[in-house]
Amino acid sequence: MFSLHLFGSVPVHTLWIYAFSALAVTLLLSGLDDLIPLVIVLNHRLRTKRPQVAAKLIDIPESKIAIFVPCWKESDVIGNMVRHNLTAIRYKNFDIFLGAYPNDEATVAVAEQLSQTFPNVHAAVCPHPGPTSKADCLNSIYRTMQAFEREQDLRFTTVVLHDAEDMIHPDSLSLINRERNSCDMVQVPVLPLPTPFMELTHGVYCDEFAEFQNIDMHARQFSGSFVPSNGVGTGFAREILDRLARERGQVFDAESLTEDYEIGVYIHDKGYRQLFAPIRNSENGFVATREYFPSTTKTAIRQRTRWVTGIALQCWQRRGWKGSLRTRYWFWRDRKGLVASPLSLLTNFLFLAGLLDLLFSAVQHRPWMFAVNNPTVVVLCTLTTALQCLRLGLRMLCVGRIFGPVFAMGVPMRSFLANLINCFASVRATWRFFWAKRDRRKLVWQKTEHAYPAHSALAEHRRDFDEILVDCGFISPEDLAMAKQKIPANANLGDYLLARQLISDEDLCRALSLFSGAPIGRFDACAVKKGVRRSLPAHLTRQFDIVPVDLRDGRLLVAGRQVPSAEQLQTIRSFTSLPVEFHLTTQSNFVELQKLL
Repeated sequence: MFSLHLFGSVPVHTLWIYAFSALAVTLLLSGLDDLIPLVIVLNHRLRTKRPQVAAKLIDIPESKIAIFVPCWKESDVIGNMVRHNLTAIRYKNFDIFLGAYPNDEATVAVAEQLSQTFPNVHAAVCPHPGPTSKADCLNSIYRTMQAFEREQDLRFTTVVLHDAEDMIHPDSLSLINRERNSCDMVQVPVLPLPTPFMELTHGVYCDEFAEFQNIDMHARQFSGSFVPSNGVGTGFAREILDRLARERGQVFDAESLTEDYEIGVYIHDKGYRQLFAPIRNSENGFVATREYFPSTTKTAIRQRTRWVTGIALQCWQRRGWKGSLRTRYWFWRDRKGLVASPLSLLTNFLFLAGLLDLLFSAVQHRPWMFAVNNPTVVVLCTLTTALQCLRLGLRMLCVGRIFGPVFAMGVPMRSFLANLINCFASVRATWRFFWAKRDRRKLVWQKTEHAYPAHSALAEHRRDFDEILVDCGFISPEDLAMAKQKIPANANLGDYLLARQLISDEDLCRALSLFSGAPIGRFDACAVKKGVRRSLPAHLTRQFDIVPVDLRDGRLLVAGRQVPSAEQLQTIRSFTSLPVEFHLTTQSNFVELQKLL
């Protein structure tokens, strides 16, 4: 019999016990720390009386709100985003400013077309090529907003940040407008859009955001610490942005990878009041900003690398550990993932290895390799396992509330993938940060690719055509009511209003675009090439009232006054090998195009 020794007379088995004990203690302390936000929230709920019902959102006078949407390579999503949100938002006094770069011609073209179509949408082209950073693009939008204010002799009192993939809840702006009466920064909850059970990577975002928005964000506020901006759905008092512009020459720090996080810290330090709005259900679903997050492991690691670099490392370098004890505690919470994430992945591997070896040892009738006889270590491991089960159960409750009990059953399975993504992101962020510091290079902002739901998936927030006509100011409620009383049976409402000159040709086209989600185009009949005109059979164009007008980026563009149904579009696509893209156009422009046929 002999015993393998390392470092003199210490046996390997003893070192294994020490290492296992150290890991168990570290995980136990981290697990207890993870319960502190829950304790803060529960304590606040027990000590605070049930709040009285707040005033109805529609009863609050509407202040003027500016929505900032920075864009880089967003031509595929920004049109759908703007049209949907213009239709869905139940708030009238707002304008959207779309930031774009001059060397991103496709996005600039879409932004300018939207600004020409809708009077409350404005293109803000940066003075220099991109991509730079989200903060730099936001600064250009801010300057465009100031120029617009001088030109129109008005002033926006609130600025709301959004991204090009955001689905803004119909009541979101009303909520911000109401809470801005008492708060200087209002953060609307942010939640991923629901996806199928087996889309595991996006499911990780669903799990983590459900827990974070239900517990951690509230705990920060209840503890008296800072509330970080989520980057989207954040409403700022105008005086805050003006003060930032005076103090440092620019509102948003163009060098920061996570300017939204740092501006939340700044606002708290200056004594402004912050609010994280609780997640509440309404007739249109949870009042929250919804969006798609990365659906592949690679893109998720890429996005989280930027988050970790900006929040945990760059902010650490810039701000250190300054602030009150409460602020420093939340700094610790945001930065401990640099160590905790790799340890969590290591724990997952040890758990799987131990489980497999337990099965093999039972089959082979041999001792379990991971067996530890030290009672202290056994107790530590038991407590750590119990804490982990409690954490998973808590997360399942949060996920079940938002995404349903069936989706919540996948939380334990997705937790392994979450640890893998967070570990790789933490290691990659640390590696990139220290190499950049060593070589004295600037940290590079890495954009996340965005997607937007198809129009058919947006029915939950879509308004009726009648509502769009009135709420967007295309026709008065009285004229619409009178027209609906006189319209013949089976007549088209839009055509009837146009024939009675109750609505203009252009406004009817805009209303149809908002209702259907189809883009608007005006096409020069003389510029349509003969080959394009003959790309579809004549009987098909007559049957569906469409005209082929252009070949663009390998797609066939067709124009019409009414959006074809899904079945009609499928029939049209069967007559060409090219992808078909439909554009709405005015009646006058359509008549000009029809003459070509």
